[in-house]
Amino acid sequence: MKQGIRATVGVVVFFLCILGNSVVARQLSDARPADRQLAEYFRTETAKLQDQCLSDVKTLDDWKAKRVVYHQQLLEMLGLDPFPARTPLRPVVTGTADHEQFTVENLHFHSMPGLYVTANLYVPKNLDKPAPTILYVCGHGAVKKDGVSHGNKVSYQRHGAWFARHGYVCLTIDTLQLGEIEGIHHGTYRYNMWWWNSRGYTSAGVEAWNCIRALDYLETRKEVDATRIGVTGRSGGGAYSWWIAALDERIKVAVPVAGITDLQNHVVDGCVEGHCDCMFIVNTYRWDYPMVAALVAPRPLLISNSDKDTIFPLDGVCRVHQKVREIYRLYGAEDKLGLQITEGPHKDTQELRVHAFVWFNRHLKGEEFDIAAPAVPFFEPERLKVFQELPADQVNTKIQETFVPMASAPSVPQSSQEWATMRDGWMQNLREKAFRGWPTAQEAGPLDVDRVFTAEADGVRLTAYDFNSQPNVRLRLFLVHAADVRDPSSVLLAIQDEIHWARWLSAMRVGFEDQLSIYRLPDPDPNGFKDMQKLVKSEQMVACLCPRGIGAAAWTGDERKQIQIRRRFMLLGQTADGMRVWDVRRAIQALGQIEEARGLIPLLGSGGTTAGVALYAALFEPQVTDLCLSDPPATHRDGPTFLNVLRFLDMPQAVALAAENTSVILTTPNAPAWQYPTSVAERFGWGRERLRVVETPCSQ
Repeated sequence: MKQGIRATVGVVVFFLCILGNSVVARQLSDARPADRQLAEYFRTETAKLQDQCLSDVKTLDDWKAKRVVYHQQLLEMLGLDPFPARTPLRPVVTGTADHEQFTVENLHFHSMPGLYVTANLYVPKNLDKPAPTILYVCGHGAVKKDGVSHGNKVSYQRHGAWFARHGYVCLTIDTLQLGEIEGIHHGTYRYNMWWWNSRGYTSAGVEAWNCIRALDYLETRKEVDATRIGVTGRSGGGAYSWWIAALDERIKVAVPVAGITDLQNHVVDGCVEGHCDCMFIVNTYRWDYPMVAALVAPRPLLISNSDKDTIFPLDGVCRVHQKVREIYRLYGAEDKLGLQITEGPHKDTQELRVHAFVWFNRHLKGEEFDIAAPAVPFFEPERLKVFQELPADQVNTKIQETFVPMASAPSVPQSSQEWATMRDGWMQNLREKAFRGWPTAQEAGPLDVDRVFTAEADGVRLTAYDFNSQPNVRLRLFLVHAADVRDPSSVLLAIQDEIHWARWLSAMRVGFEDQLSIYRLPDPDPNGFKDMQKLVKSEQMVACLCPRGIGAAAWTGDERKQIQIRRRFMLLGQTADGMRVWDVRRAIQALGQIEEARGLIPLLGSGGTTAGVALYAALFEPQVTDLCLSDPPATHRDGPTFLNVLRFLDMPQAVALAAENTSVILTTPNAPAWQYPTSVAERFGWGRERLRVVETPCSQ
């Protein structure tokens, strides 16, 4: 029996190869139904998280018990679990700027070795005791001269100056991007670094960590009253104000300005498209943003925004305030929560600043007085610059490579018990950390498999079935087999990427142009159709699936639009690739309800990045006994993208997991990259029946 199945798996390789040799023509689907489904999908998924947010908190005891868990989850979603070591700060003051009322120290410290934080410390003159202190975190305000960055602390100097003139110490810190040493915030937004999601990395985490270490530094200064520290900032700085206020109890008062709104604004209304990655956690636990705000309670919090801010819209800000107000009520601390709305766009206006100053005076100094002096800058950028020459040992420009620890390459287990522990741990992490955004069976609902059409041409029968992957995701499954074969011997489920979908259409339009005319068809490929005829004459049935966003289910829009779609999935605690794994799982289940395929054991095959999608589907669908992967990426750094996956395993370990119960053929030009699953198979005597690595790039 196994020999017969092996022979059929060979057909999978043949199938991928013949399509690989077919005419390649780029095509786009008429995907307007897919676009409508996607918009509704985002609405319903967002509403689900919105409804869940804080809904299980009824009493103060409820909140206090859950708060500990939520605090730890936030650390994890910022890449701060495990918590980094508090290594020596090594602070250095490189110069000063003098004003009649205060002095500015230009300084830097290491938040971790080689991760420099450049800053300006504003200290009032004639202090006779430690003073209340503000940590000011900057938004995206670039200041460059002759191509040299002076840091965004220069752009926001008016704030530090105002605080120092009114009796506060103020530390204004540069951000990773737009600081004097220019790192990046835009991994997914601009640079297609989707491995940030797989690594569990967000530039928000670096900003949060730099804020934590800034507080550590402030505690070393004799001018600082460590019991009276507040935080503020606007835009990006508003977001970082939220992170540090939620994470660190040393912040006693917070005024985040234009730095937070809810998922409805970001995902449904599209505000995500105006924000870089530093604004977002890696949403493993599927939070809506009022959860972050709630972690500040019951400390004084002023939520500050303008009414015409297009990237932090007023309605979302008000919804955040409304939800967090319930937590403050539980504490009996409603007087500690404020909502300030001024007229204006997304801009650092005087009106916004005045309310922040009043709030800090009230809650850090216990004073109430009219704000008469405006916040104005005093210094040319050169006066506030820290470095004349950037340090050679800096890691700011590559901190994304190391900030979140990646799982080290595991050793080959030496016993069945050791393997079982590794396997069970990996599978648990996949369920809880990578694929937490999958629906439950109840949420997914019935498959509702429906035959769309059946047609025959030149001895080939093509049947199309639609099924529900989950609400608002309805996909099409194409079945191809010989018209005169009543009972096919096996069924190959081929998971398509864009290239293979175009090749499949090229071949199949030769006989079925009318049925496939809803798609933008590439040039016909008669040779490809002949190859398909040969294939199905072997009593092989071929089922073809395009998961969401691909081929028959493609979303319209240019590359920029596709990037923003992918970013929305992450905000919902998912990835597009992760949900494609779910689509494949549901397609396997749908095959079991289709008369022609009922009772057949599905063989799963795919190539390239989509091979990784098929691989993970096989881990969760035990009925898949044979798997053919053509040239899959050797690491998730190259795809597919799943949340956090690189924190606990990589593609070779996933192949080893599959090979325990599934016969795997892996064709690749890089066989050494797959030594780990080969060694595991050899260690436990699985042999070539379970895993065969063939150094042949058959998909090319």
